[in-house]
Amino acid sequence: MSLGKSLLIASSLLAMWCLAVAAPAPPATGQEKSPPAENKSAADKTAPAVAPAASDDQSVVNYIDALIRKGWEENGVTPSPMASDGEWLRRLYLDVLGRIPTVEETKAFAADRSQDKRRKLVQKLLYSDEYVEEYARNFTTIWTNILIGRTGGTDPRRPVSRLGLQQYLRRSFLKNKPYDEMVVDLISANGSNTPGEEDYNGAVNFLLDNLDENATPATAKVARYFLGVQVQCTQCHNHPFNDWKQDRFWEMNAFFRQMKALRTREGRQIVSAKLEDEDFAGEGNDPKEAEIYYELRNGLLKVAYPVFIDGTKIDPAGYVDEVNRRDELAKLVRKSPQLGQAMVNRTWGHFLGYGFTKPIDDMGPHNSPTHPELLERLGKDFATYGYDVRKLITWITLSQPYALSSKMHNENKKDDPLLGEKPLFSHFYMRQMTAEQLYESLIVATQADKSARGTYEEQERQKTEWLQQFSVAFGTDENDEATTFNGTIPQTLMMWNGDLIRQAVNGGKGTLLYNVAASNLKPGQKVEYLYMSALTRAPSSDEKRMADVAWASRKGNAYEAMQDVFWVILNSNEFILIH
Repeated sequence: MSLGKSLLIASSLLAMWCLAVAAPAPPATGQEKSPPAENKSAADKTAPAVAPAASDDQSVVNYIDALIRKGWEENGVTPSPMASDGEWLRRLYLDVLGRIPTVEETKAFAADRSQDKRRKLVQKLLYSDEYVEEYARNFTTIWTNILIGRTGGTDPRRPVSRLGLQQYLRRSFLKNKPYDEMVVDLISANGSNTPGEEDYNGAVNFLLDNLDENATPATAKVARYFLGVQVQCTQCHNHPFNDWKQDRFWEMNAFFRQMKALRTREGRQIVSAKLEDEDFAGEGNDPKEAEIYYELRNGLLKVAYPVFIDGTKIDPAGYVDEVNRRDELAKLVRKSPQLGQAMVNRTWGHFLGYGFTKPIDDMGPHNSPTHPELLERLGKDFATYGYDVRKLITWITLSQPYALSSKMHNENKKDDPLLGEKPLFSHFYMRQMTAEQLYESLIVATQADKSARGTYEEQERQKTEWLQQFSVAFGTDENDEATTFNGTIPQTLMMWNGDLIRQAVNGGKGTLLYNVAASNLKPGQKVEYLYMSALTRAPSSDEKRMADVAWASRKGNAYEAMQDVFWVILNSNEFILIH
């Protein structure tokens, strides 16, 4: 049968499927009831020894739940019911590992009847040898995109090694390096950006990507990413909404003026780069007080010396052996209470869809958080527990708001940030997968992960090439970029007939369809396996009828019918949503 006819039949099924299923059906994982959000049982004896005690985490989880419930009460909102096990399982795998669970993982979770099964799974994904590589890969992807963007390191004319930064981040997440130490590394790093070189230090790639225009991008991004402060608004003028003045930006910028980048080229291509510190004489040519100048909107020149955002001044000397400005900045960032709060806000937004502020990296006095008491407390706890990222993830994923259904009801309809309301987290905010999550989930759903995929570097290179179709870079002062995965015609065609989809439904040896078709499962069980593979649930009665239509249209050819059904599932809204 021709590809065109196959697409026509499958497209018709997709339209019928969308009409039959108005909302994601509840996953049928063998347990209809969900465990309570607050589990007060003792620590699980089978948890890995390196995992924190359950009692330590539960006290913080209880505090989170109490403050969130307080917000509901004050706003007259009733939360949605608990998410089913299948819904919670799918969102956890997507958020922690960056992919959907396999059928085997879904069945194992459904078979676990213990009361603290959710806590055990969180610990397993974060601490066990079985999953630590995937956890590190996912958060390496997340932080690579934050620090240099999806396109960073893909232009050979730029002094950035994407693989170099990924290697540094991956090693840091594998050994659970404290977050404050990572930030110090990224701000103060020196060395080569390329793995294999004698003085290799992958952390330098962050600043190497942001040295243009006297490091103005580095100034803005260090403040945004690590302190939750958007000082870039004051680069050319005073802030229009608060009392931040233009001098704040240039006082921060002065910390970065002792850097220099050394580049090794082959033709126009940069094959390696190094970041070093050097003495800075200042724009007034007096290294004892190495000043910089900036221009006010009225044309007057002003002088700036290195001053932290809280007003802390350092020695203005430009001699590196007297004062290393980046080292001093790293120390000040590390001591700032905003470091912990900014990371908490970002991590909360990753798991809950929205942070306590919007934008997530703008926590200035003009932008009050939705839950200030909770943000402050979590920031302090994060610092107290050694800036342990896995512990912070544990608190959030075991909290009540993360465990709620995404379905709204009359008593919480007004809790809708899409309408401009501040999030109250009375239901789980449905959101679309990131492009990376889509890629990894397609790999898992089609069982392409079980075939040879090459080394870690080769896998990342393949993924980066696939993702470039979603990324657009802009030549702004901050090296900005936009990621579009919004149902445009090219993206729709990519999902309908792209390489990954074609590989998924071609039925070649070793693929999911090949294995299911060759199995002894009954037709209904084969359809159920396809749904479990992609949607972490069994099909509804309506969806089973749609499968029967596919079987009839293929005149009993089970293999072609399965191709149609799987194509429909992978192109459904439910597949690309986190709900």
